[in-house]
Amino acid sequence: MIPTLRTGRLLLDPYVPADEEAFTALFQDPRVSAWMGDGPASEEDDRALFGRIFTKVYAQELFAVWAVRRDGVLVGHAEIKPSEDVGGHEIVYALAPAAWGSGLGTELAEALVAHGFGTLGLAEVHATVAEPNVASLKLLGRIGFEHVRDITEDDGSITRVLTRRP
Repeated sequence: MIPTLRTGRLLLDPYVPADEEAFTALFQDPRVSAWMGDGPASEEDDRALFGRIFTKVYAQELFAVWAVRRDGVLVGHAEIKPSEDVGGHEIVYALAPAAWGSGLGTELAEALVAHGFGTLGLAEVHATVAEPNVASLKLLGRIGFEHVRDITEDDGSITRVLTRRP
């Protein structure tokens, strides 16, 4: 069962099938997908990913994945999940560019961290960020994440691993 989380301006709740178009639009925006996973994917792959949220992640209760809504409109995506890359739980989030620059990213990241420490009882929470994604690195630094190591990806790019403790 995925809990619903609320912040001052955001509602994080489980996806519903009607969210597919907004989810796909978010993940198809190159300004967003550049920083997600392995980068931009095909629309077909993003729609398949949306389907797997229901058939795999929710069905098997693997980890928490949320639609991020502001005033009833889907403006982002969030998750907290176990990750072998970091040896613990990692937060993942994305906001539509229209929501950038208004502090919503900080609000969202703080909600995920609070869920990790509070509900999940974690001793630390991790994040992985592509080295060129300066905005996310600054945001996470402001809310107490510390750079602990780097991962060199197969293509030679660097992913920063950041950790926050309570």
